[in-house]
Amino acid sequence: MSAAHPPPAGRADPTPSSRRRRHDPDRRDRIVAACLDVLAEHGVAGTSHRRVAAAADVPLGSMTYHFDGMDDLLRAAFGRFAEEAAAAFERRMTAARDLDEARAAVVALITEDVFATRRDLVLTHELYTLAAREPAFRTLTNAWMRRSRRALERHFDPTTTRLVDAFIEGVTIHRALDTEPADDADVRDAVARLTAGAA
Repeated sequence: MSAAHPPPAGRADPTPSSRRRRHDPDRRDRIVAACLDVLAEHGVAGTSHRRVAAAADVPLGSMTYHFDGMDDLLRAAFGRFAEEAAAAFERRMTAARDLDEARAAVVALITEDVFATRRDLVLTHELYTLAAREPAFRTLTNAWMRRSRRALERHFDPTTTRLVDAFIEGVTIHRALDTEPADDADVRDAVARLTAGAA
């Protein structure tokens, strides 16, 4: 068997790195994940194609290949974030088997899940601010809220659901931004009061 032929003159033998970059089926997902990291660090105003490409370790040209501009990329990134948050909310409420467990699930959502990290807090508020300024992004926040309410309605009537949903939204922001330690007992008491009529 003859020895391997050298590459034609003027054409370098592709390195493993260059071969990996050409065959990179997960590149789009990696860009979306990197965009969330950049958003968490720099906010929407500080997020650029160049920064995201660097964070994802992809060529800058990949950005326009996979996304039709920055808005398209932001919709994909925030869409993934909202999907993951809504799915976690649904898992909590679906696992509850009765009213007492549903109340405990709501308390756990507030005290353990929502804004569990600074990253979650920042990304949520970056999305809210963007949706407030750009109505096109409200489809993401509205879909997220609809899923949350449907999950709550597994256990509570529509009126109670709206009250509990608003309470979750408000108290998690207060707890995340308050400089004083939060008392979980206050949350349990408030959830019990809000859902008393659901018994």
